[in-house]
Amino acid sequence: MLIVELAFTGAPERLAARPAHRAHLNRLHQEGHLLAAGPWADESGALLVFTVDRPELDAILEADPYYRTPGVEVASVREWKPVVTP
Repeated sequence: MLIVELAFTGAPERLAARPAHRAHLNRLHQEGHLLAAGPWADESGALLVFTVDRPELDAILEADPYYRTPGVEVASVREWKPVVTP
């Protein structure tokens, strides 16, 4: 699994792009590529848990313009090896 951590700023473009991004995330979840996603409680960023390999994640990030929107920064991408999963 791969974890993507996002950092947010107050740029208004981020909020304008969010509905299309969330629709895209729902499709990825339905297709089994995304386990979970959501913002931090303080809206400073978000965490996304993907069930894909790195080349597929890179394609997902490239396909969604949200990740290049002002106010959104991909802060880190890390491999995660959970010992307990749903």
